[in-house]
Amino acid sequence: MLDIIDGRTTLGIEFGSTRIKAVLIDSKFSAVATGSYEWENKLEDGVWTYALDDIWKGLRMSYRKLASEVFEKYGETLSAVGAIGFSAMMHGYMAFDKKEQLLVPFRTWRNSMTEEAEQKLTEQFSYNIPQRWSIAHLYQAILNKENHIEQIDYLTTLAGYIHWQLTGEKVIGIGDASGMFPIDIATKTYHQKMIETFGQLVEKEDVTMDLHAILPKVLLAGDEAGKLTQEGAYLLDPTGNLKPGIPICPPEGDAGTGMVATNSVAKRTGNVSVGTSAFAMIVLEKELQAVYPEIDLVTTPSGELVGMVHTNNCSSDINAWMKLFQEVTATFGFEVSTEKLFSMLLKEALNGDPDCGGLLSYGYYSGENITGVNEGRPLFVRSPESKFNLANFMRVHLASAFGAMRMGLDILKQEQIQIDTLVGHGGIFKTPEVGQRILAAAMRAPITVMDTASEGGAWGIALLAAYMKSGAKQSLAAFLSQEVFKDNHGVTLEPTEDEMAGYEVFLKRYREGLEIEKQAIENLR
Repeated sequence: MLDIIDGRTTLGIEFGSTRIKAVLIDSKFSAVATGSYEWENKLEDGVWTYALDDIWKGLRMSYRKLASEVFEKYGETLSAVGAIGFSAMMHGYMAFDKKEQLLVPFRTWRNSMTEEAEQKLTEQFSYNIPQRWSIAHLYQAILNKENHIEQIDYLTTLAGYIHWQLTGEKVIGIGDASGMFPIDIATKTYHQKMIETFGQLVEKEDVTMDLHAILPKVLLAGDEAGKLTQEGAYLLDPTGNLKPGIPICPPEGDAGTGMVATNSVAKRTGNVSVGTSAFAMIVLEKELQAVYPEIDLVTTPSGELVGMVHTNNCSSDINAWMKLFQEVTATFGFEVSTEKLFSMLLKEALNGDPDCGGLLSYGYYSGENITGVNEGRPLFVRSPESKFNLANFMRVHLASAFGAMRMGLDILKQEQIQIDTLVGHGGIFKTPEVGQRILAAAMRAPITVMDTASEGGAWGIALLAAYMKSGAKQSLAAFLSQEVFKDNHGVTLEPTEDEMAGYEVFLKRYREGLEIEKQAIENLR
């Protein structure tokens, strides 16, 4: 394949919550090879984390599988690509000392341990600072008087860390940066006044800290963020086949790559990303009139203001039930692939009642800020009168996966935010119609799914690498609309009146049942 031989491909690798995925795209932006590695976060000493060894093992394994596929399909050894991009779960806390040693285990976005910091920073900044943001983790560590604070030389995200190790550059894409610390939309970098306010706050804790010195430099989509070093090439490909010197785009968060992968970076566009967590991203035309704890203000990879409704939990409980069903089939001696099991069982949801037959579930593996739940207790509840069958069982878990997000989006409606298009993406949309139809009922809006929906963020960061490689002669929105998605308009489904009415009945049950979830936390240890 000439694109591979001539180095006209771009490589994107994204670290998701349960899977690390690598995608190689050609000059027409189509995926020509993929590789992936399954991994899971661990709850250690009350902290959700991933080990550094797992990060590097996952990076190498996903790349190795991709390179093997290139050789098997095209008979070529992958030694060069036109550009590379890395992305990962946003937020979290990775603090390093001057010797580049990690000071405490990586604290992921999933942790709900920074409530005091969240409240104080939101009040002082007059700007919503969620618990998962890097600055909330940092400030909470200061309030807790943790021993490592005085040793911090660099603070970054997972994507920023990987990029740093492979290029030597302490930089970050503006979208990922906006989940670390508030961004000034006018200057396209960290908000200076808030940095000064933070400095005054930590002085009261007998800490002197210059955030400019420890945070990564902010870059925009299209900027070159460094080149793959010799050491970086070896970290990615220990075989030595991959050559150094490849340009790399700014590292981004999964929210930003989701926007790119769904052509949702222009104002009045939005997307819903569904995975272990879920978030809806709406590109805003104006600032919000008030501070809402349910709405994050972040940015697109090019620096446009975005209202994000983020939920910590989405598909984990569905995945757990699927594993149980797979055990059942194995007990009877049937071998059913995971893909077929998901497809067949999810399709059953379309046969369920619009209100889920009176069933109720909360797939809370961790706390959920929007609903005021501080810990996770996956829960399935029914009354004797509920219509308990497989169709309703599958439907209620999908409806519940979108419940907290819908509650957050109701707030944006109060601000009269206009949305022209809403695109869904993530693995759950791989089964046609099912997730799309239930999401449309939850959002009370048409949902578009493109045939690239299951490629997700790895494809999105590969597109950002391609945009940088193109020279960024046009805006990112124009590049996506006119180059990447010019012939891909996707499939749009509109919810029926019955589906929307049924979801409202379910949502009322979901809201009222939150007390059951809170009681489970108190009484199930």
